[in-house]
Amino acid sequence: MADDQADVWTCSPQRLARANIRRYLDWLASRGRSFSGYHDLWQWSVDDIAGFWRSIWDYFEIMADGEIGEVVSRDPMPRTRWFTGTRLNFAEHVLRHELSGNPDRPMLHHGSELRPLTTASWSEIAGRVRRLATSLREMGIGEGDRVVAYMPNIPEAVIAMLATTAIGAVWSSAAPEFGAQTVIDRFSQIAPKLVFAVNGYRYGGKDFDRIGDLEVILAALPSAEMLVMLDYHPAARKATEFRGRIRAWPDLLDGPAIARGAFHFTRVASDHPLWVLFTSGTTGLPKPIVHNHHGIVLEHYKSAAFHFEIEAQGTLFFYSTTGWMVWNTLMWGPLMNGSSVLYDGHPSHPDARLVWRLVEAAGVTVLGISPSYIQLVRQQGVVPGREFNLERLQSVMLVGSPSTPEVFRWVHEAVKPDVWASSQSGGTEFCSGLLAGSPLLPTHAGEIQAPALGVAAVAFDDGGEEIIDEPGELVVRAPMPSMPLCFWGDADFARYTDSYFGVYPGVWRHGDRVRFNAGGGCQVLGRSDATLNRHGVRIGSAEIYRTMEAIPGIADSLVICIEQPDGGFYMPLFVQLAEGIALTDALQGEIRQRLRHERSPRHVPDVIIAVPEIPMTLTGKKMEVPVRRLLLGDAPDKVASKDATRNPAALDWFTQFAAARRGG
Repeated sequence: MADDQADVWTCSPQRLARANIRRYLDWLASRGRSFSGYHDLWQWSVDDIAGFWRSIWDYFEIMADGEIGEVVSRDPMPRTRWFTGTRLNFAEHVLRHELSGNPDRPMLHHGSELRPLTTASWSEIAGRVRRLATSLREMGIGEGDRVVAYMPNIPEAVIAMLATTAIGAVWSSAAPEFGAQTVIDRFSQIAPKLVFAVNGYRYGGKDFDRIGDLEVILAALPSAEMLVMLDYHPAARKATEFRGRIRAWPDLLDGPAIARGAFHFTRVASDHPLWVLFTSGTTGLPKPIVHNHHGIVLEHYKSAAFHFEIEAQGTLFFYSTTGWMVWNTLMWGPLMNGSSVLYDGHPSHPDARLVWRLVEAAGVTVLGISPSYIQLVRQQGVVPGREFNLERLQSVMLVGSPSTPEVFRWVHEAVKPDVWASSQSGGTEFCSGLLAGSPLLPTHAGEIQAPALGVAAVAFDDGGEEIIDEPGELVVRAPMPSMPLCFWGDADFARYTDSYFGVYPGVWRHGDRVRFNAGGGCQVLGRSDATLNRHGVRIGSAEIYRTMEAIPGIADSLVICIEQPDGGFYMPLFVQLAEGIALTDALQGEIRQRLRHERSPRHVPDVIIAVPEIPMTLTGKKMEVPVRRLLLGDAPDKVASKDATRNPAALDWFTQFAAARRGG
């Protein structure tokens, strides 16, 4: 086995004995189904779709009205429907464990740059959800009405989301760092009836007043009848006017407490919307992806239990904002009768130790973090395992971008030797993972362990044939409950079908380049449309970034490849240099030599260009596709919204570079 494929973690017998997936296997065996291991279980989960998902329904004791007509309908994707004839509610399942233990135990640990870290109990959160949900009903909000939030990652946002979904209304959220037009592009598509908002926030030590942007947003949402204001930032302005009515957040929580038994959750059918998530929208308006209660409840139970292995009384911490689908998965902690951590602020302010301080203080057991953040921690010389008490930490889930073998090894060396470091990959479309991990399998450095249960994921070549040990398109060949119900307003499924089923009819094309290995693991190589076509040979940008991360003096990098009119290819490598470092001939020579030696001659760029900064999305992803499109001649306002860019000046530099290259 090559060094990169060496085992870096194997689950101990003691941990495996108490694992959620071990208990599930025992439960299946008691019902006459026995499996030899993960891959055997996975094969059954995609061969017998109805049997597998019915087992999830039964195992987690889903609370529902009605009788199951079909577990999965015979309609082809994307029209497939699940558990027809039944009605359930997402929020009811999140809050079901309120009395499964001391109701004063923590449900949320929360802090921000404006608030110290503290806790909110199960009784506190559940009680406020019931009170707010009742107020919403009294205000005329009901099933199918859209409720949106322009709020940070704080408990009030969670309470608003749970109260909204508890009454059958449809939720959507945007982070307050989103500019006005970015929010309008999203919310205007779904015509919200009510808006939750904050007046400002603090990020990286700087204060941001959002009243001006909020006024612009509300002016563009004629459907909005009510604004609910939370004066989160004490120094920001207050909203004083709205064409409808303004209600203060505390007013909606006033009134007598509502007992658990006196509150009615609105259970809805499996074709009823739960929430609307949006893709980043590099072309046209963002896609308004609609999920349903049934699919999310089932998928989130499965993923939380069997792929993240969140235990009862465990604590989940994902660094996220309300504009990223990861925020919607934070309820995995309470679903498993545990707790979750919310943090609003810069993840490395005042330094990269911040996240680890939170992990220690909240007793985090499962940490979700991006490899790019790990790179920052490494660069600052932070050794979390030496500086912090991480006794409760069991797992580090690497999400958001491909993880290199070096990241895996660093986690075990610098964080905790026996921690489960797992790279997982999914998407907004599923609000969960497609490629995941399991304690039943060893972890290999730089590799995702396997496709997730119930996910018929494989790699296709251009002809639509499955391939192993070669890069291909990530596809899903069978329906999943958490696939989008629809796109909002896309009544005939035209945009939905074109987005995901236009290349391989009847098969979901996810848009990632991936390689499945003969042993069952896989690597994500980057987005398909950002894949590097080097003289007819496709290579993944992740391979180049892995080498670049190890070169001293390189802070970050971005590589693209574009087709030339003469049939050739142009592959520039843009590098952001560390402070005080110059792009000398010697450094360029080292880059080329390392890429040629560690990768192949095809990985060597045509030119290496120093840039002030690499453009990133708000969720920390390199903007390869927008840069590629700029160099192909697309107009700057067509390739990406500046409001969706973490560092707009970086994208301005590439706009000027593209114009100069064209001679314009």
